[in-house]
Amino acid sequence: MTLREQVEQRLPNWRSWYPSIFDAAEDLGLIRAVVCDPASLNLNNRHTAIRQQAEQAHRDQWGGGPAEPED
Repeated sequence: MTLREQVEQRLPNWRSWYPSIFDAAEDLGLIRAVVCDPASLNLNNRHTAIRQQAEQAHRDQWGGGPAEPED
């Protein structure tokens, strides 16, 4: 059941009291805000592990690696 269906089942005329489905769902207790670490919102941080896996797969398939320092 979708969020909209749940809200409409519990409060059929929600549009007359609430500006959005999310406000109605929050008041009905169907959804709630969760506090998260602000760093987790940065896409760079989110996709670091995925990028590392892709780089490793590329090295495995095509060889190579980080440049080694010259003596």
